[in-house]
Amino acid sequence: MFHDGRVYVLENRASRRGSRGHSISNTLTAPMPATVRTVLVKVGDEVAEGETLVVLEAMKMELPLRAPKAGRVAEIRCAPGELVQPGVTLVELS
Repeated sequence: MFHDGRVYVLENRASRRGSRGHSISNTLTAPMPATVRTVLVKVGDEVAEGETLVVLEAMKMELPLRAPKAGRVAEIRCAPGELVQPGVTLVELS
């Protein structure tokens, strides 16, 4: 699910037997097919949780993608103008 610039993954708790805790992903992925409008960070930048890292455009709407947690940008796998598909990693944090 995509809401307010963040991607949420809904899980069935019954399928997570024996799993304790919840980890937040180090990657920022595309929630839907879209075009990369702007990349607002570069490798090595320190980012805060919730900071906008990439802006996508889909169906004439801008979709700001925000950092799932604080960290340092380790890798950027997209560029402005590039068409991306759902689930494709756009930014990796360390």
